[in-house]
Formats: sequence, structure tokens, C-alpha cells
Amino acid sequence: MKDNTISQAGGPDSAPIQHEPSAPQHILVVDDDSGIRTFSTRALVGSGYRVDTAEDGAAAWEALQIKAFNLLITDNDMPGLTGIELVKKLHSARMALPVIMATGKSPKEEFTRYSWLQPAATLLKPYTIAELLGTVKEVLRATDSPREQVDPLPNWRSQPSAFGLRLG
Repeated sequence: MKDNTISQAGGPDSAPIQHEPSAPQHILVVDDDSGIRTFSTRALVGSGYRVDTAEDGAAAWEALQIKAFNLLITDNDMPGLTGIELVKKLHSARMALPVIMATGKSPKEEFTRYSWLQPAATLLKPYTIAELLGTVKEVLRATDSPREQVDPLPNWRSQPSAFGLRLG
């Protein structure tokens, strides 16, 4: 029987950050295959991401209750709680978290039946480091894009602020 442990990688001794200079993005990698978890974790940590791992959907759900993540990368076909079931739990809990479904077989029927289950991206196994990192970067860029800025009304710029300074 598997124990639902959660491991962490990417502490201060990790490789230098090779993407945006802001704080590293925090990613949860979920897969029941330890080789795939290790492969993905090493690639992500080597690119400057903070990474936690979980060996199944139940352990991932526990981690999501404890920590904040910028991205979830999950397998679908796992014992106990599948990737689809994990995404359903995220949706039910109203947790807005982009998901990359990294799986051997895409659950297209589920995605068609429940369009809200559609992940931000799907990676079909086996995938390369370049495919993994490219997909992660693309999804994080799309979800971290600045929100639409609304210009203040024109007369706000000409009036002094509470501190005696003009806005704009």
C-alpha cells in the first residue's frame, strides 16, 4: 500500500533561476510513477521553479489544502483519486489553479462531457524536457498576464490626491 507522502524540492540550494526574475513559481507535480515525478521535478527545479510532489490524487489534495501553488501538473490514471477527480475537487472548492494534464491517454470524453474540466494544457506521455518546460512556461505566462488596466477618469488626473500630489 502506498503512503501518501508529499515531498518538496527546489529549496535555496537549487539551481539558479533561469526564467523571470520574480519569486519562483510553485508547482505541484502529481504522478503515481516515481520515475516520471523525479524526471519532471529535476527538469522544473533545474529551470528555477519550486516543486512539491505527490504520488497520487489524494496526497495532492492534501497538499493543495496546505500550500498555495501557481500550477498543478497531474497524471490522470492514478489509484484512489484520478487526475480528473482531482480537477473536479478543485472546481467544487472553487480553487482557481491552472492544470496541465500529463497523461498517457487524454480523457477526451470527460473533457467533452464537462467542458469546465478542460485543463490549460495536455502533455501526452512520454514527453521531453523541452515539451514539459515549454508547456509550463506557456501556461504560467497565460495565467499570469496582467489584468486589464482601467484608466482613471480624465478629471482624476488633474485633481490633487489626498497627499497633495497629482495623479498621472
